[in-house]
Amino acid sequence: MNRRDFMKASMASAAVLSIPSSLQAAAAPGDIPAEKNSTIKGDPREEPFHLGMAGYTFARFDLDTTLEFMQKIDVHYLCIKDFHLPLDSNEEQIAAFKAKLAKANVVGYGVGPIYMKSEAEVDRAFAYAKRVGVDLLVGVPNYELLDYTEKKVKEYDIRLAIHLHGPDMPTYPDATDIWNNVKDRDPRMGMCLDIGHNLRYGSDSLRDLKKYYRRVFDMHMKDVTGNTKANRSVEVGRGVIDFPAYVRLMRKVGYTGSVSLEYEKDMDNPFNGIAESVGYFRGICAATK
Repeated sequence: MNRRDFMKASMASAAVLSIPSSLQAAAAPGDIPAEKNSTIKGDPREEPFHLGMAGYTFARFDLDTTLEFMQKIDVHYLCIKDFHLPLDSNEEQIAAFKAKLAKANVVGYGVGPIYMKSEAEVDRAFAYAKRVGVDLLVGVPNYELLDYTEKKVKEYDIRLAIHLHGPDMPTYPDATDIWNNVKDRDPRMGMCLDIGHNLRYGSDSLRDLKKYYRRVFDMHMKDVTGNTKANRSVEVGRGVIDFPAYVRLMRKVGYTGSVSLEYEKDMDNPFNGIAESVGYFRGICAATK
């Protein structure tokens, strides 16, 4: 076993031991810049960026399971998806949701992705973000809605991070497409750089982070097996993305937002893979100091 494999295996084993008891059966081996970010108890602030979770990772699990697992793997930042907090939630429901997050020592740093195909859906998304009390909306407005969306960015003073989906969707396939659509707009309009989907489109995620970092407000972290649509998501460290270079570049450009794991493999039973990915990424951060 080489040094890379040894480090990955060691960290994965340690991380898996943190899986909560209520999830052990499901996860048993062999089963198949954000200036307003909050500081939380237990956050050592060793990096300028925050390790977080993209809410979509837990699409098939309720909020209680999500938060319990995040506590066990010591991850404290969550981008909120509407299956955990519906878009029409009222103030009372939002307060109860926030109380659960606070009890679990988790910060909801943003909402989304939210898809917007009409002006009414743009209005609803920004009103929702305001009620939740976040300054970051990860969203996918149709191209023809960008002028209207820019007005809402200014009205609400909420940053928009447009999410890319690589070859899986024709809208905003890569970072360059987003850049070309926001570069001459309000500086609060930027991107959520999904490094895996960007690579699957054939784009260079490291190059794009270096070129566009001033408009990168959020990042979705995933590893993939290659740079075509046919390639798939895998545990962080098992694919082709150069994570040591990725971490060094985030430090170099002074990225201060969240790096949120979006784990799209084994979504019915993702816990081992999430734990391995988190452990590997933390190990890379420590090894590249």
